[in-house]
Amino acid sequence: MYVCGLTTYDYSHIGHARMLVAFDVIVRYLRASGFEVTYVRNITDVDDKIIRRAQENNEDFSALTERFIGFMHEDEKALNIVPPDFEPRATEHIGEIIGMIENLVSKGYAYADGKGDVYYSVSKFKDYAKLSRKNLDELLDGARVEIGDSKQDARDFALWKSATADEPGWDSPWGKGRPGWHIECSAMSTCALGPTFDIHGGGSDLMFPHHENEIAQSEAATGKTFVHTWMHNGPVRVDDEKMSKSLGNFFTIRDVLLKYPAEVIRYFLISSHYRSAINYSEENLQTAYSALERFYNALKGLQAEQGTAPKNSDIEMRFHAAMQDDFNTPEAIGVLFELVREINRLRDTDTTQAVSLGALLLKLGDILGILQMAPEAFLREGAADIDAAHIEALIAQRKQAREEKNWALADQIRDELTALNVILEDKDGVTSWRIERS
Repeated sequence: MYVCGLTTYDYSHIGHARMLVAFDVIVRYLRASGFEVTYVRNITDVDDKIIRRAQENNEDFSALTERFIGFMHEDEKALNIVPPDFEPRATEHIGEIIGMIENLVSKGYAYADGKGDVYYSVSKFKDYAKLSRKNLDELLDGARVEIGDSKQDARDFALWKSATADEPGWDSPWGKGRPGWHIECSAMSTCALGPTFDIHGGGSDLMFPHHENEIAQSEAATGKTFVHTWMHNGPVRVDDEKMSKSLGNFFTIRDVLLKYPAEVIRYFLISSHYRSAINYSEENLQTAYSALERFYNALKGLQAEQGTAPKNSDIEMRFHAAMQDDFNTPEAIGVLFELVREINRLRDTDTTQAVSLGALLLKLGDILGILQMAPEAFLREGAADIDAAHIEALIAQRKQAREEKNWALADQIRDELTALNVILEDKDGVTSWRIERS
């Protein structure tokens, strides 16, 4: 599986997180089902946006990309993203990119303009637009040829771009320059996985023209089917509007992590089907928080990690049926809520069975990349500005007051804790606490 990764010139945003989490769940589930998966996700570390940002910062483009690649990896780790097996960078495959372009030129699918640029001739590839099913004539009506452009057809796209003296570039048969964006992925994917592979993924916004152009380049170069299955995750909208810097509704992963635990963000992103659009809002994130609290409250005190999950239970089979239906995570999560209800029903009457079902909940949650924390730790998440030792001391004082039948003091301490959004739960002579969400 090859997935189009990030262009590293800025912090990763919540739309990037949607892609990262969606394909992370797919890889996790395939592996949990017994498949051996080679997962490749590239990094675009040279393109026009990167060059412009580096020039604005007055820094070398490679220093810029290296910094934001590091930030990207930090965000991925926070979101519990399994690292890809291979993470090729465009700048590491310049030789292979040039070789593929030469191949396309020699076969008549591409042409050099004599000024240092090379273009792909869309009209030469008879199956162009077979993925997006767009009409070629309509594409021509909407296309423009810029001043100074040497395209033979307005629909043609750049494979190699000449570089000016102040831009990064590599020597090529056409002069110093750099690759076009589309050819980078064709070269990196085929280098890693061969001319034909099983799954190619990315955001729905990449279907046209990026993935369409990848097909045209790759199949013209190799003469073979490029990809068996294409998968596209849906976009993130913000309060039902398209996310955009110009609209002021643009959120980086780091912005959101300042307000919500990473697992809440991950749960929010898998609570909708990966192909559908998902609406980012405070209300939906709070809903995700509450849902995870239900899971963790069911697990609290069970020691489920020490239990043995039942095999081939009806609940587990229905979970897998949901996931095998085009990775239907919302339906799979619904099955997990049924499991939570059963745990809560049994925990006071059949502890052994409740622990066993808790182990199953952890097992299935791990496939989705959730329920990774100790229950008490999650339920106290967000208490960073509260002194846990102080809370424990107040609880101890309250316990002593209750033993001394000083009910007024005990109630006073509980009120003090309530003011800190601390909820006490007394059971079997033991007091536990958690943070109440607003």
